[in-house]
Amino acid sequence: MGKIILRLDRVMADRKISLTELSEEVGVSNVNLSKIKNGRISAIRFSTLEAICEVLHCQPGDILEYSEE
Repeated sequence: MGKIILRLDRVMADRKISLTELSEEVGVSNVNLSKIKNGRISAIRFSTLEAICEVLHCQPGDILEYSEE
């Protein structure tokens, strides 16, 4: 069965933005954003995903990746 891999850390590194800065701009706590960044979540709200994409100027596909492994 496949799984979704979160690549937020890679996109953040490409944009040179810290977790604290992204947290402030997105309006999500550092703790929750850290869980997203480290893939320790089972769901993400579309509103949160939209805010992250807006701040990072990226597409959801830049953050989410499907793996068949």
